[in-house]
Amino acid sequence: MLFIEMMVREDMIRLYGFGSAGEKAWFELLTSVQGVGARVALAILSALSPAEISSAIALQDKAMVGRANGVGSKLAVRIITELKGKVPAGGAVDAGVLGLQSALGEGVANGPVADAVSALTNLGYSSAQASAAVARVMAREGADTPTEKMIRLGLRELSS
Repeated sequence: MLFIEMMVREDMIRLYGFGSAGEKAWFELLTSVQGVGARVALAILSALSPAEISSAIALQDKAMVGRANGVGSKLAVRIITELKGKVPAGGAVDAGVLGLQSALGEGVANGPVADAVSALTNLGYSSAQASAAVARVMAREGADTPTEKMIRLGLRELSS
């Protein structure tokens, strides 16, 4: 099955195909951001999975979004700012990312939370696993837990 997005302009008609409904939904949401066209949205989707995009937005991780070709630091900040709190309609979002987003509420990840997720990701865990573990730690310990303790407890969560 292929999910198709058709873009019509004055001088062209283009079709974009996606392997999942989540990718198509993120493409539509990304192209709604000023300065993000189809080419940049495709570059982001090539560099990051839909779950990683959700995690990057929840954690305000502009470096992760900036990994895509054609995305500079200013555009990455704009994408994260404009998409904060938005989830694409019909787009599948990982349970770990949802847990982290609900634990954060309307706010953004503070330094220790973002650092803990980054550390767990650098240790080889997926961003979804790291987000879920940090969300569980935050629910138990609170958001003001120091980074070192959050990483240690996150590792415990991931090992159990």
